Amino acid sequence: MGMSDTPRVRLRDVTISDAELLDAWNQEAGSEFNDFGQDAQPMPRDVLAKGPLRNEHNGMLMIERIEDLEPIGTVGWHKVHYGPGPKSEAWNFGIELRPAARGQGLGTEAQRLLAEFLFATYDLNRIEASTDVENLPEQRSLEKAGFVREGIQRGAQFRAGAYHDLVTYSRLRGDR
Repeated sequence: MGMSDTPRVRLRDVTISDAELLDAWNQEAGSEFNDFGQDAQPMPRDVLAKGPLRNEHNGMLMIERIEDLEPIGTVGWHKVHYGPGPKSEAWNFGIELRPAARGQGLGTEAQRLLAEFLFATYDLNRIEASTDVENLPEQRSLEKAGFVREGIQRGAQFRAGAYHDLVTYSRLRGDR
């Protein structure tokens, strides 16, 4: 966690009351590593009204600072397949922290919590994340959260008008 073992963030379900905040965040320029040149889509109020934004295929949770219950970002995940059948499925996730919340270890804590949540909730062996080879803060964060660097995916992501190399990290159920 941080300097102490006192949790500083928690993950919670996205609710209908978060929709306007998330829409506003989506209208702002994200980090340079999330510039995909797509128009921001409004949060699906009809889906939010029915319950949490998570199912057997994907999901999203809010990252909230515990001391003031301030939302500081989101984590989202989707299922990826490495072969037929459920034993070859894994979760791939991403994180988006508000600029004011970056550089404090809060993202590391959120990514650790997400891995624990996904392993506790779903019967999958692998959780993975990829980040730009130039995104050194996120690489350090993933390593501190217990993820193992696996390698480079050359030209895997088209972003900001060009192809970018990604570095992949994973945690396996047995790594915990």
